[in-house]
Amino acid sequence: MSLLVLGTASHVGKSVTVAGICRALSDRGYTVTPFKAQNMSLNSYVTEDGAEIGIAQAMQAIAARREPSADMNPILLKPKGESISQVIVLGRPFKDLPIREYYRETDALLEIAVSAYERLYKETGCVICEGAGGAAELNLYDRDIANIQLAKRLKIPIILVADIERGGVFAQLYGTMELLPQDLRGLVAGVIINKFRGDPGIFESGIQMIEDICGVPVLGLVPYIDLHLPSEDSLSLNDKRTSSSPIRIGIIRLPRISNFTDFESLERGASVEYVRPGESLRPYDCIIIPGTKNSVEDLETLRSKGTIQEIQGAHGRGIPVIGICGGYQMLGERIYDNAIESDEEGVYEGIGLLPVETRFSEYRKTTIQVVRRAEPIGPILSGIGEVKGYEIHMGETVRTGGNEAFSGEGAATDDGMVFGTYLHGLFQNRSAAVALLRYLHERRGLTYSEEVCIDPYEQLARHFETHLDMEAIIALNDREGVRQ
Repeated sequence: MSLLVLGTASHVGKSVTVAGICRALSDRGYTVTPFKAQNMSLNSYVTEDGAEIGIAQAMQAIAARREPSADMNPILLKPKGESISQVIVLGRPFKDLPIREYYRETDALLEIAVSAYERLYKETGCVICEGAGGAAELNLYDRDIANIQLAKRLKIPIILVADIERGGVFAQLYGTMELLPQDLRGLVAGVIINKFRGDPGIFESGIQMIEDICGVPVLGLVPYIDLHLPSEDSLSLNDKRTSSSPIRIGIIRLPRISNFTDFESLERGASVEYVRPGESLRPYDCIIIPGTKNSVEDLETLRSKGTIQEIQGAHGRGIPVIGICGGYQMLGERIYDNAIESDEEGVYEGIGLLPVETRFSEYRKTTIQVVRRAEPIGPILSGIGEVKGYEIHMGETVRTGGNEAFSGEGAATDDGMVFGTYLHGLFQNRSAAVALLRYLHERRGLTYSEEVCIDPYEQLARHFETHLDMEAIIALNDREGVRQ
């Protein structure tokens, strides 16, 4: 069986819906795999063979109990600013393209995406596909390889997902249905109303109205659920809510922030806040500089906004400062750029808290999964031990002194209160998250109690089994006229 999950807009819950269906099908004994032809996100993941894909497809693969692979997200766009994106094809950097030039490539990219889907279908016989953004973008229909053009090629059942939390769910669904190309409307087999809050009985008449005006069944009214799942893209940052924890961790919200999912596990034990350049860092117990798609330009933004002095001041007050990937590069003494990160060659002074230098000398990206052991330096690193993660970065960083933070990589001050690493996913290791959170609590004279971790994918599967008509969804491929 195969399904294509399309949305009435961005951020309606397509990714989580695909993950929930994948886990529910896996629990029922299906060998299932996720697929998204084209994704645009700065949150990415590295597969076992070093391919780079969107974090959402990695999350969906884990939900499906599958090893993530490049075929699950054959085209990944990583925005760099000024309408230019780095294009990742089957997990490898292809080229940097302005959006107008990218659209000239879409016919060839669609063929690559369809071939990837066919390989997955041949391997598993069950592929749950996800569209991108809203399905009814009329001006993009001739080049929309994630939604319209893919649907025309695959001719598999379509489920529309709408977000009722933001209002206008009737207009979302009816408008999308009416604007779809005529030859695709018959493939729409049902709709899912997502993020419902309140008494579902109140919306019973609404369900009947939607079925009447759209001509397809409502397959589920899914209540809002808060699970510890990785966020797909920066839209999710606007939905972040600070907790009541007295411990406050400040993540610098870089203009080109990437892989902020690195820090979502810390939200279970602290108030994690994304701080814009120029805002004060005085309220925070820990400062983290995350990854970025452009270290040089974001470093210069921090300089112009006075954030470099804020970071240095926090260090002077004994506040831990941690840099991940691009943040690690910025914490060093200088960055040498051979017109890779910016338009011109140049030397850029770093924040200067770590004795390292970074060079961008060629258009080459490191993508690798790694296992490393933290060096026993200071109270945080000493409690981490062995961790798993992945590296995704341009440039090479060398230490000019000081200590390694992890075996074979990274840097740390002698007291361990400043350290940097290329290791994405560091705090997704329980030992690393606990080591940091425990130290921050103890520093304030507080006791840290570890949260009991429940498998979020099992919670998600139970949630969807309860609120979706899974039997009807499984039966969709039996509809007349749908290609198996």
